[in-house]
Amino acid sequence: MAGYIFNLDSEESLVYCVENGIYGTKFKKVPDNKIWRKEHEGTFADYLSMKEEDNIYFFRDRMIYGIGELINIGHDCKYLNFPNADLPFPVDFSDIKDSMLMNQTPHNVNTRCICTFHPSPHFFKRGIDMDDVLSSKPSSFRMLRAYWKTSFIKIDDEENKALKDIILKRNEEYIDQREGAFHSIIDTIFNIKQKVNGNYSITSENLLSLCSDGKVINHEMAIEAGIIDVISQGTPSPFGSWDYVSRQVVASPFKPIDYMDRMDVFGYKFINGFDTISKYLIIEIKKGPGTSDAIDQIMKYVDWVNQEYSYGDYSMVNAFLVCSGFSKEVIEYKNKVCKRNYIKGRRPAISDEWSNVRLIKYEFDSSEKKLRFDEIK
Repeated sequence: MAGYIFNLDSEESLVYCVENGIYGTKFKKVPDNKIWRKEHEGTFADYLSMKEEDNIYFFRDRMIYGIGELINIGHDCKYLNFPNADLPFPVDFSDIKDSMLMNQTPHNVNTRCICTFHPSPHFFKRGIDMDDVLSSKPSSFRMLRAYWKTSFIKIDDEENKALKDIILKRNEEYIDQREGAFHSIIDTIFNIKQKVNGNYSITSENLLSLCSDGKVINHEMAIEAGIIDVISQGTPSPFGSWDYVSRQVVASPFKPIDYMDRMDVFGYKFINGFDTISKYLIIEIKKGPGTSDAIDQIMKYVDWVNQEYSYGDYSMVNAFLVCSGFSKEVIEYKNKVCKRNYIKGRRPAISDEWSNVRLIKYEFDSSEKKLRFDEIK
């Protein structure tokens, strides 16, 4: 299962979250132009990918605390903190106080999204230093090494297991007792369950509508959110079904964080009934028409995933380039360069050719507030 690591600013916040089983992301400032900034859209996109049984951790002052597990309270494990919280408008505390799910105080009117969880098996009071975590199994940690200037990150199954392992090993003496664990308070979860309904659901609809220009979306991050929404909900689309999906996943050797390459959307699926990964997903997004540079960029990510994840087996890689349209020249360029020859097996060695980059044209349906996709061949 996946995991999420949330950054907290105080001991008081840590105690509140782990004891009440709720975390909320506070947006620092609502935009003056009433359009979400890309970091806000990215936060909504991250929430859209959350699902029950994903693990929860907290980071504060170099230390990582765990372990929690997302649980559905009502119909989901993540919600808007109050109805219409996904609209980028200032709100009056007196108007929304009674409908807020978390921290019903004036300074939290910009806590726009929340998620709910319970201990799994406990939230241990003993945190693990970041250096100790990274050195416990260095090859497993990719996203944690790039944790920088963001409220939280998502980690994949391998990284999540490595983090869970070091926390459990360091807290083994407390697994069967509560002495070294935070206590849970059920009142908050009970109150949330009484309130939530469809008005609290997190979707990509308002994100897309706010930055739409006819059939085109002006923010690539909003398109990311729309695509993650489609995949996470299992809505039929050219992308298919995936067990894990994330955004802005590192796709370059380690270097200064601000200069690292990141894939817009990355995912994988398991062989049915097993925890063995069978396929990997790469989606590169451009809000405007496709270009030859975009083709080159996605092939760079294809080679990276082949090297770092599928270890030479290109057949495991599924790549999509999503744009508002494609010229004849770009389609011809894709057919020319999006190929790789590789060898499968040793005895006997089998030569094969990979060419699994698909061009997807998107359009925004303003009446339904949804993205529509057509494959271009």
